[in-house]
Formats: sequence, C-alpha cells, structure tokens
Amino acid sequence: MDGEITIKEAQQLVDQWIRQYGVRYFSELTNMACLAEEVGELARVIARKYGDQSFKQGEPQDPADEMADVLWVLLCLANQTGTDLTEALKRNIEKKTKRDALRHVANEKLKNNN
Repeated sequence: MDGEITIKEAQQLVDQWIRQYGVRYFSELTNMACLAEEVGELARVIARKYGDQSFKQGEPQDPADEMADVLWVLLCLANQTGTDLTEALKRNIEKKTKRDALRHVANEKLKNNN
C-alpha cells in the first residue's frame, strides 16, 4: 500500500480485509472490549517511553504500532455501526470550534508553559 489514504478509504480497506481474512467482524461488544485493550497497550508504551517507567525486556516500544491497533478497532466499530468517520470528524471539529474558539487561547495555564 503506497501513498496516503483517506478515512473513508481506511474504513473500506478494513472492511475488505475483514471479509477476505477475518471471516466476519467480532461483535460490537467484543470490539469495544478490544478497543479498551488496545488503548491500554498504547498507554503502557506512552507511560514507558515518555513517563517515569522503563520498558521490560522484549516489550513493544513503538507507539505507532499501538496507535494503528487502536485505529483498526475503531474503524471496525465505525463500519459495524454504520458510522461515516469522515463526516463524524467534520461535525466534531465544528462542535469543538464553536465551543472552544476562545477557551484555550484565553487559558493562562497554556500561555505560561511554552
């Protein structure tokens, strides 16, 4: 796979993979549990790489791989629930822009931590 892919294309690629190699999607509840598990694995890598903990011998150290696992399961859940993540993200950015247009720029805590 070369080049960039859109969110919509990513959803389609995951769907094609599931149908070709995965037999079927896990249930939504199972995928929700998988998502929580993958987020935990990402949190472990971030805590060790950027936090105070150290890695154990042989432990995965690549946050990119863990982020991709999180994204994979999220794309599965989106496909299963009929969610167009492209449109959902656009709406979410609009919501945050309306709600937080001045909130962060006015936050003195953010200004003082350059």
